[in-house]
Amino acid sequence: MYEIGQVFLPEHLFRQLDSICSLYNLEQTARAMRYARKKHEGQFRKAPLSMTAQEKVPYIVHPLTMACHAAAMGIHEDTVLAVCLLHDVCEDCGVRNEDLPFPDEIRHCVKLLTRTWIDGESRQSAWGRYYAGIENDDVACLVKVLDRCNNISLMALAFPPQKMKEYMEETEDCVLPLLDRIKRVDPVWSSAAFLLKYQMVSMIESIRALLATD
Repeated sequence: MYEIGQVFLPEHLFRQLDSICSLYNLEQTARAMRYARKKHEGQFRKAPLSMTAQEKVPYIVHPLTMACHAAAMGIHEDTVLAVCLLHDVCEDCGVRNEDLPFPDEIRHCVKLLTRTWIDGESRQSAWGRYYAGIENDDVACLVKVLDRCNNISLMALAFPPQKMKEYMEETEDCVLPLLDRIKRVDPVWSSAAFLLKYQMVSMIESIRALLATD
């Protein structure tokens, strides 16, 4: 049986994505892959306290998996894959959006996907503002769904039961509706939307069933 850290080795993902960049001439994705790797260096995915340092998954695995997931579904747009790789660097690495060394379209999408807080703003209001911005941009919608699909798939490793329930509710209320916009972009994105919805809904229903038996 594979440990999660053995299944998703960063170097394997880098090689896979690097070959995709060469095949489809994805200049920004190749740059983003190396930029994100440097910025996320030393960071790890959320994990149980019982997990040893050797068992923890390097954070870069998350954006790399998202980009490889998109490419595996036939999505090879340079902007999409680059945003997958960069979507957390401002929120998690202290990078200002205006300092990202990438084209305006990529920086704009990263900005939409970066959660921000306004003094005195309620959590509900902040979430509403966040998703309202994302739902008006095709690339941001797709990357957010890829992000949530990856997180939903692995949340049982790190989230307590109540957190999982809240996360699943947010997914159903705010993330799954983004699929409607994705399906209208082109046939490849529509097929990807089906696969992403299938994976997320399957995971949600399976986890709910398991939590109900506890």
